[in-house]
Amino acid sequence: MTEPDPILRKKCEPLEGVNDHLRNLMNDMLETMYEAPGIGLAAIQIGVLKRVVVIDVSKKEGEKSPLFLVNPEIVYKSNETSTYEEGCLSLPGQFAEIERPAECKVEYLDFNGKKKQLDAKGLLSTCIQHEIDHLNGVLFIDYLSKLKKSMIIKKLKKQKQSVERIVV
Repeated sequence: MTEPDPILRKKCEPLEGVNDHLRNLMNDMLETMYEAPGIGLAAIQIGVLKRVVVIDVSKKEGEKSPLFLVNPEIVYKSNETSTYEEGCLSLPGQFAEIERPAECKVEYLDFNGKKKQLDAKGLLSTCIQHEIDHLNGVLFIDYLSKLKKSMIIKKLKKQKQSVERIVV
């Protein structure tokens, strides 16, 4: 799903727990994210309105370290901030510097349904916050000025129209 698709603005529903169907979904999401290529993907970005996120911020080629977050909840955000240039699979080709808390603590269910807590900092913290925003119908462009945001949305609408005009 790409902006301005209205699905991206919906709030996702929590899950009762983790089962085989959900594990298959998370594996599919991970594959989609790696192919894109991206470092995070929320279920809503593929049209599934559930509170599920996959993340892998590992940098080394061939070395994968995926995180599966079911019903993630940020329980702490630091006052100290950091700024990263963020992009998003739902906003192709668009990037902006976004300031977020430098550290966060997140509680979630893992791939096997076990309750976990993770202290994140740096890129991982930013990625977690970005993906949890998706689950709440928030995109990184919502942190920008109205002018910058509307310019990006206009570009995306144009891209969508030009893609739809192609005859094969």
